[in-house]
Amino acid sequence: MKVLLDENLDHALRTLLGRHEAVTAAYMGWAGLSNGELLRVAEESGIEVLLTGDKTLSHEQNLVGRRIAVVALSAVELPIIAHNLPEIIGAIDNAAPARQAKNVRCLRQRPALRIASSSA
Repeated sequence: MKVLLDENLDHALRTLLGRHEAVTAAYMGWAGLSNGELLRVAEESGIEVLLTGDKTLSHEQNLVGRRIAVVALSAVELPIIAHNLPEIIGAIDNAAPARQAKNVRCLRQRPALRIASSSA
């Protein structure tokens, strides 16, 4: 799928989305556009999914009738996003235009369980 990374996401994320073709809003020359205008130009350019950290986008924009799907992440920090890549890629794989964005809850990485070894 052709994925657009919103301005609030790290550009490095575009190389982590598996087989999906990802571009950034800045690369496309769309930095600074309002959400409504960004959705419009992305649709016109054949973008299939907008990946954003803006959790309120679907409440601010009417997504009914749009040809673009929106996947909203609960975090924008790359280390947290990277820990949740399987869920994010799965959401992109299953993304379809809808009334609301598909929300992906990005959990912070839990510290590894440390087991103390006893020396005899």
